[in-house]
Parts: sequence; structure tokens; C-alpha cells
Amino acid sequence: MSFSEQVPPRPVRVALADDQALIRAGFRALIEAEDGLEVAGECGSGRQAVALARSAAPDVMLMDIRMPDGDGLEATREIARHGVRPRIIILTTFGLDEYIVEAIRAGAAGFLVKDTEPAELLRAIRAVHEGDALLSPGVTRQVLELLRSGGDTAAPRSLAELTEREREVLALVGEGLNNAGIAEQLYITPLTAKTHVSRIMGKLGCRDRAQLVVAAYESGLVRPGWAG
Repeated sequence: MSFSEQVPPRPVRVALADDQALIRAGFRALIEAEDGLEVAGECGSGRQAVALARSAAPDVMLMDIRMPDGDGLEATREIARHGVRPRIIILTTFGLDEYIVEAIRAGAAGFLVKDTEPAELLRAIRAVHEGDALLSPGVTRQVLELLRSGGDTAAPRSLAELTEREREVLALVGEGLNNAGIAEQLYITPLTAKTHVSRIMGKLGCRDRAQLVVAAYESGLVRPGWAG
């Protein structure tokens, strides 16, 4: 048997945390019908979400914000605090603006609205698993509005440790570009872009690209309204 014919890659394991059983059932059916994805478990409360992250060790977790016995924001923070690292996608509605920046700091890798198209949800799971930030256009607008209105009161981040090239990369991350898009803009390879992003995360103390997006705006490197 040749190397290419050996055991296929392990599926991306997705956990579901939502207090509505019908929504979980819909997500489960969608994920289980997709090659390369599988459901690692499901639960209906924040406390259960923390326990599930520890016991099932999923790669990605879809996390509702409004759940009993510890909401999704508290659960996300607790999961990150204990070093359990599924990449968490927050399921949100446009009425939950106040949670967005805080949830990114807590450790969320991205956000989706609950009426997202099925194909987009599947793409989101794969993108987050591969390390990309996930901020849909509607959610990104909310982040920018929060920062513009002063809804986030964190002190501006210092970019003193970043090189000029790293600042350019961070600005493009803040505008929502992935590694391929950054590479195209700066005429570098995607691998070089990925290396820059990793170094920036280390220098700024960011866990993932979603936090880099917020850092780009907090620092003033990118300002609300620049992207239209």
C-alpha cells in the first residue's frame, strides 16, 4: 500500500452547545452529512459545554451565547482559562452587540448568526479549524461600531515591538484578509504570511486571528470606517 493510500486524515470533530434541542439536531444532521466532519458531542448549558470540551476534546465547538447554568460567554472564558482549546464559534444574533469584543478576548475564534446558510456554516467550521478568524460582515460591522462608539474601554495596544512589515500584516488581518489574501496584497508567499501572523500573535499576546482583528482596531492601526 502506498503512502497516499494509507489511513485518511482524521475528521474535524465538532461539539454542539445550544439549549434548543431542535437547533442542535439541525446542526448535527448538517455536520454528519459532510465528509471530513463529525459530531464529537452535544450539550444544552454553559457548564455542560465546559465539561464537554474537557471530556470530548473537540477541534471546534459551536457555542450559543444564551444558555442556562452559565452562558456561552462564561463557558468560553472558562474553557480558555483551563487550557482546553477547541476553537469556539459563537452563535449570535444582531441583538447581542455587547458581547462580541468581550467574547473574542475570552477566546472565541469567530461568530456566526443563527440564520447563516448551511454551506457557510460548514466553510466556517473548516476555516476556524485551520486557524482563520471568522467574523462575518454583519458581525464585523458590530465590532467596528462598538470600537467607534467607545463601547470597548480597553487601553490602546502598543505596536512598539512590531516591525513595519508586521504592522502591514496586522492591518490586513484587521481588514479580514486570510493568509492567501495577505500574501497577494504584499507579494509574499502564504507561508510567509502565516509566519508573520504567528509572530504578531506572540508579540501582542493574542490567542488567535479574531483577537488580532480587535488588536488592529484598539491600536489605531486600522480605524472603523476604513473598509467602507
